[in-house]
This record gives sequence, structure tokens and C-alpha cells, in this order.
Amino acid sequence: MKILVSNDDGIFSTGLRALANALAQAGHEVIVVCPDRERSATGHGLTMHKPIRVEEVTAGFEASVRAWACSGLPADCVKLALDAILDGPPDWVISGINHGANLGTDVLYSGTVSAAMEGVLEGISSLAVSLASFSYQDFQPAAKVACSLVEQLSQRPIELPVLLNVNVPPVAAADIQGIRVARLGVRRYFDLFEKRVDPRGRTYYWLAGEVLEESDAKPTSFSTGTVKSLLPQALCEQFPTDTQAIRDNWITLTPLQYDLTVYAGLSYLKEALIPR
Repeated sequence: MKILVSNDDGIFSTGLRALANALAQAGHEVIVVCPDRERSATGHGLTMHKPIRVEEVTAGFEASVRAWACSGLPADCVKLALDAILDGPPDWVISGINHGANLGTDVLYSGTVSAAMEGVLEGISSLAVSLASFSYQDFQPAAKVACSLVEQLSQRPIELPVLLNVNVPPVAAADIQGIRVARLGVRRYFDLFEKRVDPRGRTYYWLAGEVLEESDAKPTSFSTGTVKSLLPQALCEQFPTDTQAIRDNWITLTPLQYDLTVYAGLSYLKEALIPR
């Protein structure tokens, strides 16, 4: 199969190379188009007001892998690959392996998830893969999971416009409990802006957010009208949050969609706010 690999950590990241090389060793045709530097937490941003440049890279990859470093953001990389670099659509878009978790509300900011979502927007099966640690360096379990999911889901495709957000616990393969399908949890950050002064006396700020709370809270319910809940109680009980599952050393699989409409809220808003 032809697989496009991208990320937000940049072309020189260890996780990217572990993923691309593992897929190539499994016999897939692998094309890499990644940012030329780290572009974490850039979300689904696009470069609109300056040119995008690419440069071919060979060092660090299996001989069969074709790789390009791109001056743009993660979503730029996938769009450029699909529209200008590849000679035809790939079977898969896989983003990762990210250094650090993409759990819960992280997905709203994640360049890793956004690169994979760009594949979904083009109707291509997509994965976003993350290792839930910034310091743990063994990416092989996560690479193995990605290869396995490609094989399984190619035989039984998900007939929905979704990507699978995959998070792998930062433990030895023998200590991983298995795989769990999970819903998004909530991660709240303590956002500290450190005030500094540059050599020319100008003030600037450096964001250094740290996770303050990981919550398994249920989605907020509407208290009036015909809508009772954003998520049925049975689903809350059946599927753990990704934040909880990763703490228990499970690999988490969470389907994500680009349609952010809260369908449970449509009737509520029509009834409560629209004049008759």
C-alpha cells in the first residue's frame, strides 16, 4: 500500500523515522512530507501569505522511503503532498509518531491530529499516532501498533469520514495492557506566560503550559427542552475516557470527525432561542 506519513515534530524527529521505517520494512510504499522544524500545537493552520518550500531528505530513512522537508505547517504538508508531490492518492495518511500525548482536548490544538484530519477531508483513511510522553524514547511499540492497524483496517475499513486517534502508553511492550476504544477526556492546563526582556529591551512572553487536571467528566447536559444529554449514559459507562485508559497502560483508539456540529443541541436551540 502507498502510505503518506507526516507529523508536527519535524523531519528530524525520532518518532517519525521509527514510524516511516517500520512501515517500509513491512513492505509498504512510504512517502514522507513533514515540517522542516517542530510545528507542535499549530492546529489546522495553513500558510497563506508566503510561499511553501520543500527539500528532499534521504538521511535516516530506509532506502525505499522518499522524504521531503516542508517549510509549512502540518496541514500544509499533507495538502502539498496530495496536490503537488504524489502522483496519485495514497491508501493511508498517518501522522506521528508524536512526542507526547494527544489526549482529550489536546486534539483541538494538535498539529499531529490536524495532519491526519487533512487526509480525512480528502476521503483517505487516516491515523494520528502519539507516544504519551515527552521523555520516553522507545517508539517501537507505537510503530508496531500503527503497522498492525493499517493491516487490520485495510481488511475491514471504517466506512465513515473519521480518523483514528491512537495514543500509546510510555511503558515497555510487556507492560501494555492491550487496546481500548475510548472517548475523549478533558485535559486542563495551567498556562503560565513567563515575561522576559530581549537584548534590545523589548518585552516578550513565553508560554509554558503544564497539565493541571485530567478529567473523566461526562459531557455537559442541556437542562431544558427536549434534549437531555450530549452523550447517553450507557456510552459513558461502556467506553472509558482516553485520559483514564492511558493512565492504566492501555493503548487508546478514539474516532474523530471534522464535523463539530453538536446535533443534540439543534432542537434545543430551535426551541429555546428561535422566535416562533
